[in-house]
Amino acid sequence: MIKERNPVVSILLSIITCGIYQLYWYCTITDDVDAISENPNKRNGVLVILLTLITCGIYGIYFWYQNGKMMEEANQKKGITNGCSNSILYLILALFGFSIINFILVQVDINKYATETSN
Repeated sequence: MIKERNPVVSILLSIITCGIYQLYWYCTITDDVDAISENPNKRNGVLVILLTLITCGIYGIYFWYQNGKMMEEANQKKGITNGCSNSILYLILALFGFSIINFILVQVDINKYATETSN
């Protein structure tokens, strides 16, 4: 089940816990995007974090691009089009070190699906 999370509270918890909550948030975003996009190849959030660390952040950049593509496909299945590709936006933000904005943007998209499934 997809849980709605407040991005502001999640950022505050990440700051208060010195990034530990952000690692948890990373895992939940991975699981939620997989559930929304009905990805047959489920990704493991812990493995995503480890691959990001091992590759010095390169896999993390790819991860955000991949999440954008997966959310875009899920939105197209639902008939939701926003006229632009979020995957490119996520890629650019990750390249320039603004991945925290990606967390917020993806969580906002996930929250739209969380409210749909709860109703």
